[in-house]
Amino acid sequence: MSETQGYSRAQIALHWGIFALMGVSFFSHEGMKEAFRAALKGEEAGGAAAVVHRLVGIAILILALARIVLRLRRGAPALPPGGHPLLSLAAKVTHLALYALMIAIPASGMAAWLGASRDIGEVHETLFGLLFVLVGLHVVAALFHQFVLKDGLMQRMKRPG
Repeated sequence: MSETQGYSRAQIALHWGIFALMGVSFFSHEGMKEAFRAALKGEEAGGAAAVVHRLVGIAILILALARIVLRLRRGAPALPPGGHPLLSLAAKVTHLALYALMIAIPASGMAAWLGASRDIGEVHETLFGLLFVLVGLHVVAALFHQFVLKDGLMQRMKRPG
């Protein structure tokens, strides 16, 4: 992975686009739960929220794969100098976990839906809960860099480098 000064326009667009889609997924999950319960009972499993949830999940999966390919090809900017090694390690582990969850959550959702598996559905929900926590940690860390450390870290996700 090469050292770059900032993220590309495509990387920034994918970051914020996936974030927005995660919000749509969050707000459509209750409709999906109802449709999934109905499907497990052999009833009609419809509803606009369920359709939106499934389409958004597929979009997140595709965009996350594109984001991973782009990151592998282009790299990512280095963390600001002078940071604590444990915080740097936490950032790397958190980012790796976020990427893994952006793949695992839609994949488990599709597996639960297509396989009519309550157990996989539970895994899907648990993974989303973990994602929610990690996204919160990611946001808090970005705000910490912006307002406490004032090291310009957030600029790399605002303007292409």
